[in-house]
Amino acid sequence: MPVRVFDAVVIVAGALLATRFAGTNSQNGFDSAVLAFALLFALICFPVFGMYRVGRRHLLLRCVCLPIVAWLLVYAASVLLVAALNPTYRPAPAWVGRWALVSSLGIVACRLAGRGIALRRARRGARTRAVAIVGSGDHCRHLISKVDQADDSPYRVAVTFATGAACVASLGGPPAFRDRSRFVDYLRRHQIAEVWLALPLSQERTILEFTELLHNDLIDIRFIPDVSGLALFEGEMVDLDGTSAINLVGSPLSSQALAKKDIFDRAFAFAAVLALSPVLLAIACAVKLSSSGPVFFKQRRKGANGKVFSIYKFRSMRVHAETEGVVRQATRSDPRVTRVGAFLRRTSLDELPQFFNVLRGEMSVVGPRPHAIEHDALYQNIVDGYIHRYRIKPGITGWAQVNGFRGETDSIEKMQGRVEHDLYYLSNWSFALDMRIVLMTFVKGLVHRNAY
Repeated sequence: MPVRVFDAVVIVAGALLATRFAGTNSQNGFDSAVLAFALLFALICFPVFGMYRVGRRHLLLRCVCLPIVAWLLVYAASVLLVAALNPTYRPAPAWVGRWALVSSLGIVACRLAGRGIALRRARRGARTRAVAIVGSGDHCRHLISKVDQADDSPYRVAVTFATGAACVASLGGPPAFRDRSRFVDYLRRHQIAEVWLALPLSQERTILEFTELLHNDLIDIRFIPDVSGLALFEGEMVDLDGTSAINLVGSPLSSQALAKKDIFDRAFAFAAVLALSPVLLAIACAVKLSSSGPVFFKQRRKGANGKVFSIYKFRSMRVHAETEGVVRQATRSDPRVTRVGAFLRRTSLDELPQFFNVLRGEMSVVGPRPHAIEHDALYQNIVDGYIHRYRIKPGITGWAQVNGFRGETDSIEKMQGRVEHDLYYLSNWSFALDMRIVLMTFVKGLVHRNAY
């Protein structure tokens, strides 16, 4: 909580210093409104950006790049909102620049100071609980890596025991044993506090043997089952009213993560609509003048949990009759596409109205791209895992799109590649991954050879 207070103080101080040195007092009332909205948006959005999580790694990203990007987005949204509410408002460029610079430096300084304090506390004893891991293979290696890379884990892997045929050295890092008596002697000699059994459910005999070996020792024994052969995603443990359960098939994103993602989506979409309003108006006029018909094209798509909604796009084709139940995808040099529409599709500008779908809560900024309902009915029985794309809201852009899987899906292989990327996104979601996809979309995703 103190870091949040410091952030608020830095934002206010930056505005006051900018006002003093910029020498502008003509629109103090509106400038104060910008400050109020900036504080409100910072309170809402900074936690979504993960700015209050302390980590030992990625100093430049966590303490410099991410805070600056988050603050500038919050700042831009605040200025645009006040300008939208009062079209006569024109903030002084000197004031805008100084406030952005001073507050950016202050927020970065808060991050660096907070990180230093937290890491000093961590070194004074947070990571002191030594554990031993019994297991082998990818599950064991993944568990060791997860503990080692966790920024705030209180555990330290001190020793391992390899149960499989894999080479002991393949486990890497801490000392490893194959002999059970020597392993138990090591646990007692070094006073290891916990033993984690990272074993498949089929190795019940091994689980019982290690439990019996340590039944006279004051060592905590925990079972972390390997369900990789059963679970669709990572098989995480969940709490069901006090009863523990392992997710074999279910949404990999918690309700808390989905709530944070939704806050970011709506804030980003709101800022995008405000910033792009002149572009949206110009495109709407161009579409209307280029051919007869409506400005927007609507099509029914499936959203989160299979709920059907109407997706919006700028119309890029001439009005034509469609056979009911049949969706004909656009192809290269499709005669139905107008000249304006060809440009919109090639630059992905026809997708901009989907920010309104995001504001309505039907889509996300980043997520699996929604397909026509007729394609859903076709592919969900052909492509493995297809239906699980709808565990979360579909997105304007996605991991598959920035990796080249966009445009016409004229083969099962293309759709399979798309789905594999979508499932990877679900399994590895993080706010940092969302920001990476947004940046990749701007860098290489807007114009693509498959966009036609």
